[in-house]
Amino acid sequence: MTEDLLLREDRGAIATLTMNDPARLNALSDAMIAALSAAFDRLADAPEVKVVILRGAGRAFCAGHDLREMQAARQAPDGGAAAFKDLFDRCAAMMQRIPALPQPVIAEVHGIATAAGCQLVASCDMAVAAEGTRFGVNGVNIGLFCSTPMVALTRKVAPGLAFEMLTTGEFIDPARAREGGLINRIAPPEGLEAATRALAETVAGKLGAAVKIGKRAFYDQRGLPLGEAYAHAGRVMVENMLYRDTNEGICAFLEKRKPDWSQS
Repeated sequence: MTEDLLLREDRGAIATLTMNDPARLNALSDAMIAALSAAFDRLADAPEVKVVILRGAGRAFCAGHDLREMQAARQAPDGGAAAFKDLFDRCAAMMQRIPALPQPVIAEVHGIATAAGCQLVASCDMAVAAEGTRFGVNGVNIGLFCSTPMVALTRKVAPGLAFEMLTTGEFIDPARAREGGLINRIAPPEGLEAATRALAETVAGKLGAAVKIGKRAFYDQRGLPLGEAYAHAGRVMVENMLYRDTNEGICAFLEKRKPDWSQS
């Protein structure tokens, strides 16, 4: 059952994960969170994969947490407090696996991405959205402020836009999502898969070791003071410069030829 909830297809160096619960708009149920966590753990140990695409089957990318499951937890003697804490802890751990992966992760978004589904988009390294997609953190509309989605959202978009989305519960369209930094590209619905694949293939065509070390440095330096960030990035540059394939890449550029890399 868990495996059916999440489908994986590898084509070349690109792995595509498809959330496969269209009847529930790919809600982040307990089973879906477990399936995503397990898939990310496997990808962390898959050096042959250079880029990951995350998408949803059916009418939507992801509608957020499964509210029916959450309401069922209220039957516990503590009113669901322990179950809710466990849910949000497991979901947060799953979201944090995405920036921790060595591969860039691209969200391929259509339909809606709401609440924790919008959090999932914000947790990915890049995103491509179909025209007509709606993004929202709408929990405030039912009396539940989207505090955990807020963590990813405020690290991705402008503070004013994030606060507006969180307090109004209103949707934004792809144009505003791109303007605010939530997504990178917009495609017509019929061209969404091709546009996402094209972006993935561009990244997959680079030296994998350089992208891997660069992604890690990207997230490591963001929370550091300016001087410490430069010091950390400088150490990463030195490490990267000493790669045999980086030396070959620079030589090839100077000699106007294709690099003969020992790895992909």
